[in-house]
Amino acid sequence: MKHITFYLDFISPYAYLAFEKLPEALMGQSYSVSYKPILFAALLKHHGQLGPAEIAPKRDWTYRQVMWLASAHAVEMQMPQSHPFNPLGLLRLALACGNGGDANRYVCETIFRHVWQDGAQASDAGRLAELTRKLAPPVDAQDPAVKAQLKTNTDEAIALGLFGVPSFVVDGKVFWGFDALPMLRACLTDDLWFKGPWDAAASVAQGVRR
Repeated sequence: MKHITFYLDFISPYAYLAFEKLPEALMGQSYSVSYKPILFAALLKHHGQLGPAEIAPKRDWTYRQVMWLASAHAVEMQMPQSHPFNPLGLLRLALACGNGGDANRYVCETIFRHVWQDGAQASDAGRLAELTRKLAPPVDAQDPAVKAQLKTNTDEAIALGLFGVPSFVVDGKVFWGFDALPMLRACLTDDLWFKGPWDAAASVAQGVRR
């Protein structure tokens, strides 16, 4: 049985779509999953990138595409009242409910749907307080240890070479994006493609640098 580490940030609509469709995409395979909340903005800062919602034309396309994808894949989805938003409270809440840097699927599902199904302000303090009461974390989400764990998770993701969310790591291989789910499934089946072309594809010499 292979183990998948699913790195996510609730700010990402693609992470939400991937979370919802993961069980269906991997149906029939033997696997286990760890869900690790990380701060996507820290990945962007590390790699010197802007997020999709920070580039005006890309922002418009992103929102149109994710709503189309949700419709095409029968996933209930409403854009939050504003986006991007500060996800720190939600990320810390997930970790406060979890153990050893992981969050369980129920907690992630509840938080993702809080953001992507209600059409409300995702980071509203009152809604966050209500969500916290519902999930009843055993420790305070503002505990320094919880904050430190989010940084540890994020640093771990950067060390693994992650540059975006959702990202899935299996046997040291990184798969990025909602559209990587079929490729992830192929990896779980020990598809022979991963014995050769996987490495060869990344051996192309870098050409022009900007």
